[in-house]
Amino acid sequence: MKEANKFHVVGKVTQRKDGIARVTGQEKYTSDITLPHMLHARVLRSPYPHARIKSIDTAAAEQVGAVCVTWDDVPKIRYNERIVTVPEELLKDRFVLPPDKVRHVGEAVAAVAAESEVAAEKALQLIKVEYEVLDAVYDPLKAIESGAPQLYETIVKADKEIPVENNLAFTYSYEEGDVDKDFAEADVVVEGEYSSPGVYHLQLETKCAVCQPEPDGGISLWVTSQSIHNVRMLLGELFDLPLNRVNVKRVPIGGTFGSSIQMNSIVPICVALALKSRKPVKLVTTREEDAYDHRRYPAIVNLKLGASKDGHLVAGQMKLITEIGAHNTQAHAFIPVCSGWWHSLYRLPSLRYEGIAVYTNKVPTCAMQGFGNPQLGFAVESSMDEIAERLGIDPIELRLKNYVGLGEVFWGQGPTVRSIVRSDGVKELLSRGAEKIGWDNRPKPEEQTGRYRRGIGMGRGFHTTGAGGPLPSVVIDYTSAFIKINEDGSVDVITAVMDHGGGTLEAIAKIVAEELSVPLDKVGISPVDTRTTTYDCVTHATRGVYAGGAVAQKVAKQVKEKLFSYAARLLDVTQPEALAIRPDPSLGQGVIYVLGDGGKEITIGEVAKTAHVKNWGIIAAVDSLRHVNCPPCYVANFIEVEVDTETGKVKIVRSVAGSDAGTVINPDMAAGQLEGGLVKGMGLVLYEDSRVDEETGELFSQGYLTDLKAATFCEMPSIKDNVTFFADTEEPSGPFGAKGIGEAALNAVPAALANAIHNALGIRFYDLPITKENLLAALASKDKKTKIS
Repeated sequence: MKEANKFHVVGKVTQRKDGIARVTGQEKYTSDITLPHMLHARVLRSPYPHARIKSIDTAAAEQVGAVCVTWDDVPKIRYNERIVTVPEELLKDRFVLPPDKVRHVGEAVAAVAAESEVAAEKALQLIKVEYEVLDAVYDPLKAIESGAPQLYETIVKADKEIPVENNLAFTYSYEEGDVDKDFAEADVVVEGEYSSPGVYHLQLETKCAVCQPEPDGGISLWVTSQSIHNVRMLLGELFDLPLNRVNVKRVPIGGTFGSSIQMNSIVPICVALALKSRKPVKLVTTREEDAYDHRRYPAIVNLKLGASKDGHLVAGQMKLITEIGAHNTQAHAFIPVCSGWWHSLYRLPSLRYEGIAVYTNKVPTCAMQGFGNPQLGFAVESSMDEIAERLGIDPIELRLKNYVGLGEVFWGQGPTVRSIVRSDGVKELLSRGAEKIGWDNRPKPEEQTGRYRRGIGMGRGFHTTGAGGPLPSVVIDYTSAFIKINEDGSVDVITAVMDHGGGTLEAIAKIVAEELSVPLDKVGISPVDTRTTTYDCVTHATRGVYAGGAVAQKVAKQVKEKLFSYAARLLDVTQPEALAIRPDPSLGQGVIYVLGDGGKEITIGEVAKTAHVKNWGIIAAVDSLRHVNCPPCYVANFIEVEVDTETGKVKIVRSVAGSDAGTVINPDMAAGQLEGGLVKGMGLVLYEDSRVDEETGELFSQGYLTDLKAATFCEMPSIKDNVTFFADTEEPSGPFGAKGIGEAALNAVPAALANAIHNALGIRFYDLPITKENLLAALASKDKKTKIS
């Protein structure tokens, strides 16, 4: 058990450092940046899903004073927007602007910059593009057929052209054990095909970029991004600029859900306009443009599981198909990672996995909260419930018999990222969650009649905290921090870690305050850019607190060592090891004292000021850290629904969400993550689907916010019926025992909600979303196995 109140700030609810700025509208996002003599940019986008560009005429736009860029004005380098994969494994198919053809509706073709947005839009309309329209393909199964329209002839890997056959962007397979033999000996086998659509991220902030050319030939940028250093590296490579002349500012971000894990496509377009005009340029996308820029990976999951009659899994087989749209951002990571999401949930003595990623003429895909974990979890947890039903075993008991837990090897993000589970709150999550939801009293579908029917379902899942492992993998995963103590005893934390709005930087400040025993208000998170910080790979994979906080704690310990060495001289102590430090709220300072001697003490501020006056030097340190494991943040969701069998409406009446996040640094914000995961999962299951019109290639949801229903807090259960809790665990490798929570908060929700609907109706759904229309059709068919498309 954790020692109660052993921390002075970690685990306490405090006022956010950025709270006042955010709630008063004073926080400056990229779209708020205004520079002298700034031009405004607009992007001309393809109206066709697949077409050859025959000519582009910008003369009329230039005659009205606009600055224009086309293929002729941008770097001729093929690149990938996301560069956390080691270079030899990175697949590159994108140019800043296309030289030959467009591959999805909304793809950028040219761009203009003018003195106002209105002038830029008018100039945009004057550009004339002649297209040769080509056949398009949207279905991944049709795309891989012989004779299907081909998006690419070649792409680049390790600086070499490699052929693309039948639109296959990436393939991967893995096998362990004797799968066929173990299936033959299984007492029960379940098999099903589950599908989850691609959906738009719907983050609050659309993509924005501001670029200012500098007198030395360099550039300064404000961009929507989850990694300022990766943006810097890519721009340096594309525009042949030394990195000391590319300065990317960290700007608050209005949510992302993974949509800015890469350098967004508008960023190099904005840079090209700024370099050509020699003026600052601002480029802000509309909501409609943003919806054509990115979406979640859709997934078709063929899953087969075999189990013995006592409920132990004996074999598994999975085939995953995803269509990635027109560009490959990270399918080479997504496909192997999904094998890890599957294998790390439950022990499988033998397994066979095959994954393929397919190009189509649709919106490109990129990471979205969970990076495939919710899609895989929907399939696996639905199948686990089906096995439990077939064997007459309680679904919770079945999961407890088979889950990968304490002391076991789990794959994390795939077979190359293996580590040992060192903290495990699964049993606590399942027992407490079951008690809180009233699991033992859940209804039986066959006993329910009438218009309104209730059901309780559950799902468990996890997400890795980071992407590190004992052995090197294809992922670049490390971060760094710089901490200094000022002359008055206050502390500056300089880190490139991005905060998506969930309190990552707040947690880092708490970790530093705890390690140095100073009040939280004396720890400042400095405004930074790529010139003032050292590298952080990206805030993704639920690693913000675990990785960013761990390196901050590591550096804070180094700072404390230097602080103690100075304090020892002032307190006449021969060894710094004789010193300790405590917070003193009355002084508003950390106080260094001699162990065993209550009379000898000095504040941190006095030490820092004396070191300054006596010319001893600064008290500061900088370092980096790569974790050698990625501990699972386990989650369990229990959901009670009410289904209206006349309208098809599904209402969540109660929810219980539990997380094993180790030591919880920000308890109120962590609870908010679980609540956000519920509302996001509700949308994925009940409403959302970025469908295209196969006649035009256009999204049916053109305006999205008005055209397509997304879940909001209006659909959430009441406060008293929405319970969150945390397991009592500590992660040995995390800062003060912390793990992550962010992406994990969503991963088990789709399965839990689908299982609750099954408990209410006795109908298992294999395809998401479970819309009102699909639900009513399933009820009318009275076929529990019917798949509704």
